[in-house]
Amino acid sequence: MPLDTTDLLVRELSFTPSTQPDNDLEWLVTNGLGGYASETISGALTRRFHGLLIASLPAPLGRMMMLSQLRAAVHLDGRTVMLDREERQNIEGQEQSILSAFRLEMGLPVWRYELETFVLEKRLVMLHQQNTVHIIYRLIDADHTVRLTLRPMVYFRPHEGSVADLEPDSYDFAITNEGFEISAGDQLPALRMIIHGTDSEFIVERLHVLSQEYALERARGYPCVGTLWSPGYISLTLDQYSQVAFVASTEAWETIRALTPRRALAAEMLRRTELHARATSTARGPVGGEMVLAADQFIITPAGRVEEAVRARATGDEALTVIAGHHWFTDWGRDTMISLEGLTLLTRRYHEAGSILRTFGHYVRNGLIPNMFPEGEREGLYHTADGTLWFFHALSRYLDVTGDRATLRLLPPTLIDIVQHHLEGTKFGIGVDPVDGLLRQGAKGYQLTWMDAKVDDWVVTPRRGKPVEINALWYQTLSLISQWVAEERGNKEAKAYLDEAERTRTAFNKRFWNPDLGYLFDVVDGEQGNDAACRPNQIFAISLPHPVLDRQRWESVVSVVHDRLLTPVGLRSLSPDHRDYQPRYNGDLRARDAAYHQGTVWAWLIGPYVDAWLRVHPDDRAGAHRLLQGFVPHLDKACIGSISEVFDAEPPYTPRGCIAQAWSIAEVLRAWVKTGGDGKG
Repeated sequence: MPLDTTDLLVRELSFTPSTQPDNDLEWLVTNGLGGYASETISGALTRRFHGLLIASLPAPLGRMMMLSQLRAAVHLDGRTVMLDREERQNIEGQEQSILSAFRLEMGLPVWRYELETFVLEKRLVMLHQQNTVHIIYRLIDADHTVRLTLRPMVYFRPHEGSVADLEPDSYDFAITNEGFEISAGDQLPALRMIIHGTDSEFIVERLHVLSQEYALERARGYPCVGTLWSPGYISLTLDQYSQVAFVASTEAWETIRALTPRRALAAEMLRRTELHARATSTARGPVGGEMVLAADQFIITPAGRVEEAVRARATGDEALTVIAGHHWFTDWGRDTMISLEGLTLLTRRYHEAGSILRTFGHYVRNGLIPNMFPEGEREGLYHTADGTLWFFHALSRYLDVTGDRATLRLLPPTLIDIVQHHLEGTKFGIGVDPVDGLLRQGAKGYQLTWMDAKVDDWVVTPRRGKPVEINALWYQTLSLISQWVAEERGNKEAKAYLDEAERTRTAFNKRFWNPDLGYLFDVVDGEQGNDAACRPNQIFAISLPHPVLDRQRWESVVSVVHDRLLTPVGLRSLSPDHRDYQPRYNGDLRARDAAYHQGTVWAWLIGPYVDAWLRVHPDDRAGAHRLLQGFVPHLDKACIGSISEVFDAEPPYTPRGCIAQAWSIAEVLRAWVKTGGDGKG
């Protein structure tokens, strides 16, 4: 029987024969390990990251493309109807099925295909904390039985690897009592497959596609033609209302068979329903609720770092982190800390929040948290000037919500060590200038702030010197450490940090204010002096819980940002009147990185802007909520039900970059709740 959708969050797109979906509509399902399934809703493979099982495996493998595609066809009355778009074109004797609807039920994708003689639904679910995918087909309506064939297509490779790389020398295929198995040497796990629900037959008919094209890779300047291999296809018969499921996994056979597809789907729906019910009440409406479920896509147990998991379990904890964005980002310290409040605190996932903070606290080196963990690596890279300061911010928000004094008592030595390293100077030129107390940063060849685009040896926006948001965060860090030290060790030890904070505040207001333009310099004491470019970074001087900017200057800054940088989907990264402004984020890697922070709109910045707006206009929650309305139609675009990383700087504000970004969802959700949730929509 079909699922009862009465109480489910459902987002549905409808299509007709003349309005079939474009290939720029995508879907995403994740497994809580960093693995995922994602393709276009039409079935076309347009990215090298598209596949039905991207497994998250222990280092040094990382995330691996294990099942690229499952080509499905319905056969009836001598006709063959292909379900995947790229298989429908220019093939004699094959017809085009009609995708009449695509919907998300509690974030899980459902396709509805219609022809005059049948209606077929397809569902997909990944098991939480498993590298297992279930693809379920159900014949809703038909004049008579139909034959369904399913052909698995594979190309085992790192998920970010080039599609033009050489494949394994050969794939081995075996049919066993347990199911079907494809393997490619001893270094990779086998792909195991089973069929549930009806009698089936596997027809061995090897197929090697030598010219599989990935259109978006061509547009992005990457190799775009690769190969796919198949051992054959599964043939089975469906009666009206009958259901069959194809299961693919890299897990052991006993794990794969532990749950039937029906129970697997029910378990995942229950998990998602509980996540939704747990969230703060203003996050449970149709829009906020979808973002709560989207937030779950980024919280993971890092399957690749086994030692980390062992260490955490030994202390009764969990090793958790945040994937910065899908498809290609790993976990980034800065993104994790900015996202933590929206992803975990508004969703009341307090245990996960604490585990994430403790995990990163373990990795502090030379007063810095890791900027990122490269794919398949056990150790992080530390080239960030702001990630550690955002760590203080995230910890503060966590403590304010949870009152978790036990965690606070564990961390003071680490927190004090971080501050001392910044006061005395640490790696990458990060340290306090003894002359004015402001924090400076910069090292040749490194991009240390969140504006971190780099192509080969070209750092696009180096911002060496004293960036405005770094010093706003530094002031807040000093304010927080003085508060925490006072609570744990007394006011006498805290006074030195209070004095340092006041020195920073005084210097900040003297040095960063640009009286001629009425807003803040982006960088002072930079390589070319003071940088007067109008950028969004200045908004943090107002938006943070401990604002460093004098109150009488707030309105002027907010007004400038409103007039020059605000769009319906976030803030531009550079004012359009600047000589380096780029209105579009497209082309090859060099062209994209040249535009990444030179005008391109960032969704996550709407959160700090809403905070600043409400500081200046505290009674205008309705006006602040209207600033978020551009994201509502976006939930029907790009990655359905999620929010993209960036957008073009000019109308129609085309979504670009990652199709689902952690801090985009986190900050829009946080601002949505802060301004009243769906009740204000």
